[in-house]
Amino acid sequence: MDKEKAMAEFKTYEKMRLEMYDFLERYIPKDENGQLDFSKAGCIPANEVFDRWFALDYQARKIRGIAVNCLGLKGE
Repeated sequence: MDKEKAMAEFKTYEKMRLEMYDFLERYIPKDENGQLDFSKAGCIPANEVFDRWFALDYQARKIRGIAVNCLGLKGE
């Protein structure tokens, strides 16, 4: 895989990661330190949490494959 395609995959991951945080912040208030306060979380749509998490995990696995191939490592 060339560098441009690999960087596109990394950028996709970063975008998805930020979107996941934005999603969580819609449902979970932050505490005085700016951290998500799960003790005050309302109801979160579980199916949307799973869909977003699964997509993010899939993208991370794609990036792992790129890293393994580029570094000449054996996948475990």
